[in-house]
Amino acid sequence: MISTARPPFAPEAPRDCPLCPRLVAFRAASAEAKPTWFNGAVPSFGTPSARLLIVGLAPGLSGANRTGRPFTGDHAGVLLYTTLIGFGFARGTYRADPADGLELVDCMITNAVRCVPPGNKPLPAEIATCRGFFSARLAALPDLRALVVLGRVAHEQTLAALSLRKSQFPFRHGARHDAGSLALFDSLHCSRLNTNTGRLTTEMFHAVFRDVRAFLDGLPR
Repeated sequence: MISTARPPFAPEAPRDCPLCPRLVAFRAASAEAKPTWFNGAVPSFGTPSARLLIVGLAPGLSGANRTGRPFTGDHAGVLLYTTLIGFGFARGTYRADPADGLELVDCMITNAVRCVPPGNKPLPAEIATCRGFFSARLAALPDLRALVVLGRVAHEQTLAALSLRKSQFPFRHGARHDAGSLALFDSLHCSRLNTNTGRLTTEMFHAVFRDVRAFLDGLPR
């Protein structure tokens, strides 16, 4: 009898991850249209000794799906990476290019879903499937103390991976939730839609990272 059980998930999905048929088909269509793009499951970016994990939604079609690095090449990355540099979580210059030499400091960036979804909207089943990689990513960060979750999908993916109830940890921009040894900081996603409409201002975004910086600076080394 052939076993259909999946092997244990690794912290990073293979670039050609086959688990979600709709996302596989969308990647293939993108690769046909743009063969020089990354067009695969985008790996996390940062150091495995990070105390801070930033969780986004999914790769953007012409951003991370093109460049192969989270939040690189689209509007959201400009605000995120300049904020990280400003609060000491990154060093260098962000040029929307994985070869820009930018380094993260005590920080890692990942996504709730590793492959670009049509319309930037992953289906519930796709979110659940990718949770195996996300949970493995959490387990592979031994020094993790804080998470910044960008948007409701990232928030709920994190809660599910940590076996926490949504009713006890409601999503709200600027909120901090304590979950054992971890602190979860909620933020609206730094998407063009949110910033252009004023739902998320630069100061609102900075305020979240100011709280994170104060939290981590207050921990014993």
